[in-house]
Amino acid sequence: MVISSNPEPNNEAFQSLIENTRLTLDIESKKDQEKYLGLSGNKLENVVAEVMSDKARNTPFENSIELISGQKFPDIIANKFYGVEVKTTKKNHWTTTGNSVLESSRIDGIERIFILFGKLVDPVEFICRPYEDCLSEIVVTHYPRYLINMKLQKENTIFHKLGVPYDELRNSPNPIKPIIDYYRKGRKPGEEVWWLDQEEPKSTGLIIQLWNNLPPDKKRDYKLKAMILFPEVFSDRKNKFNRVAVWLVNSEGIVCPYIRDVFSAGGQGIIEWEGKQYDKIPKIIVELSNCISELKAQLIEIDDRLLEFYWETQVENKFDNWIGQVIKNSQRIKSINLAKYLIEKFGNYHV
Repeated sequence: MVISSNPEPNNEAFQSLIENTRLTLDIESKKDQEKYLGLSGNKLENVVAEVMSDKARNTPFENSIELISGQKFPDIIANKFYGVEVKTTKKNHWTTTGNSVLESSRIDGIERIFILFGKLVDPVEFICRPYEDCLSEIVVTHYPRYLINMKLQKENTIFHKLGVPYDELRNSPNPIKPIIDYYRKGRKPGEEVWWLDQEEPKSTGLIIQLWNNLPPDKKRDYKLKAMILFPEVFSDRKNKFNRVAVWLVNSEGIVCPYIRDVFSAGGQGIIEWEGKQYDKIPKIIVELSNCISELKAQLIEIDDRLLEFYWETQVENKFDNWIGQVIKNSQRIKSINLAKYLIEKFGNYHV
């Protein structure tokens, strides 16, 4: 195949080519609608490539149209610079799930991509628009993917919401981070994003475990880590265990259907301090007092960036910051001077 020597032909010329392709598809589908109603996505890619090749004659794109086989993005390329991603639906709407946000399968050198969307129902219709103008949200299958809406207004694209242009996002070393930051801002209390930052450790197994089936030492480790990452568990808020439950599923692959009982079974207890007994202490505070050395060890091991992610604040001294949050979330406790107690037990805390 002869490839054009012009590596970056005029954008208007390519837009003219794909518009002519779309018009031809509209005309041909009206002549033989049954043929187009029976097309699958792969079959339509072949038809689009054939029409584009025909319409490229006597243009800068002559002999440059290539249909790409396999799981590559986009489906069709022209002059090693432009691309067309072919999407279809058998339903009467203009939306579908798009490609990966990470674009790891993107063909090298392809800088401008358009979506050609075929609505293969009666009546068959086609729309073609710039790729980035049709991406409304992020959805997750086994990885984050764009949601395509061919009728989307440009001011409603995901990139407009993020405040980051498409080309800047796709060329970023970590395109997931601004997406996570955006969706975290819109969370309701107790909610967490499903797909976490690339720096956040993920569950790598294919098996979902039940809390009941974990060995005791694993249960204890997870409880201690949850006390650190989610200091709201020390509060009296009704939703105080919501983020813990999401974290266990999302990051650890563990389902705990009775998360509240894990932390509050037994209700209240006693703390002995300075020769006195303090009763009616919430069980979770009693447990904290019984595992101070283990909590210290956990805090030392946890990276500050992970703490900042879950605490949503800058970490200056992880011990000081954590103890301060425990105290803040336990202000209802009046039977003991908890601030003084924790400062004494942990040490190196400055009010």
